[in-house]
Amino acid sequence: MKKRALIWFKTDLRLTDNETVLNAIASSDEVIPFYCFDERQLERNNFGFRKIGSFRMKFLLESLSDLDNSLREKGSGLIFRIGKPELIIPQIVREYGIQKVYSKKEVATEEKEIVSCVEKALWEQKCVLEEFSTSTLYHAVDLPFGIKDIPDVFTAFRKRVEKETKVRSFFEAPEVINSPVIPQLKLPSIKEISLTEVESDERGAMSFQGGETAAKCRLEHYFFKTQSLSNYKETRNGLLGADYSSKFSAWLAQGCISPRWIYHQVKVYEQTHGANDSTYWLVFELLWRDYFRFMMKKYGSQLFFKNGFNGSNAIGLDTDRELLETWINGETEDDFVNANMRELKLTGFMSNRGRQNVASYLIDYLKLDWRLGAAYFEEQLIDYDVSSNWGNWAYLAGVGNDPRGKRIFDTQKQAQTYDPKGEYRELWCVSSRNKE
Repeated sequence: MKKRALIWFKTDLRLTDNETVLNAIASSDEVIPFYCFDERQLERNNFGFRKIGSFRMKFLLESLSDLDNSLREKGSGLIFRIGKPELIIPQIVREYGIQKVYSKKEVATEEKEIVSCVEKALWEQKCVLEEFSTSTLYHAVDLPFGIKDIPDVFTAFRKRVEKETKVRSFFEAPEVINSPVIPQLKLPSIKEISLTEVESDERGAMSFQGGETAAKCRLEHYFFKTQSLSNYKETRNGLLGADYSSKFSAWLAQGCISPRWIYHQVKVYEQTHGANDSTYWLVFELLWRDYFRFMMKKYGSQLFFKNGFNGSNAIGLDTDRELLETWINGETEDDFVNANMRELKLTGFMSNRGRQNVASYLIDYLKLDWRLGAAYFEEQLIDYDVSSNWGNWAYLAGVGNDPRGKRIFDTQKQAQTYDPKGEYRELWCVSSRNKE
């Protein structure tokens, strides 16, 4: 009897540097690659938002199609289902006679609960679930401290990690993947998932195409074709155009590309074009991404509470829906906030500088519950990542990792600094009015 394993893809939609895939292949005669879209993501949460919106859904479907193409080039393919993983996966296990399920390790509360339900259902079928950490630059077991002892201040974390820990080598994609015959992939349309079709807006920073192939093309462009990486630190606070920042976040969020692979490409770049503050700063930002994931692992559900894990500074806990809608629709009294919010609403993306400003405005000026903003971002962002999103919002709300306790952005001053000629505000506010 052949040893068969199920590769349960989640937010690791790639073949390069995917330890889960390689371990499944190495331990089995055949593997069945599988993705389950959890139908619960379409339900409204307590804040009135879905866990996924049209922009990220489009990106996800593109990523799954690209993954299927890559798998078929290796002799396999992707099985796609819609439903609850704890119900669907046991069905697939029975259908294909699978002895073991391989998947990436989760750190957020709801995701971990789903994994526990899946694991319980599998035990009843005498099937084992094994998880691997595939989402971070630094592996958790290589850190110079246990998770519970990770400093609550990023700088203290960064200094020790950079000094005492090395980034592991990345894994090459498998050459061949042995699978039984996998039926042709049939993905639903966005309408079939009860979401609204996405309309592209020519004012958007760039067009995001899902998938590992597109992710690698983006890195090739940003690093080696334009050498934009050499100026990253100087341009990263930009608002207009494709190359003021790397824009890797959407592909990182779906796992189409790994932070470890990006790191090693930075090292290749530095050998040819030289190392500077900008090449370091991109890795620095990847380390911030790691930090929020480790904080989620450390504090769990506390990061979803209004008081976070540092609730003495919690403010802005009103839930006025009408006021919230003015923020969402870019109809506040602040044109810089409005421009950023309209970009997000119409494209699913917003610059990092914009995110900090609109978050501070919601919390400090509108006095709204910061979790309303975080939940809206969860639905709307094309690059939503549970740890980075909720960690950043808690940070700005003063209930997370900010060592200063609370910082308030002067949005008018920020606009003068980062949009001195008003070009960004004109693009998203004036042109929007002209279209209406």
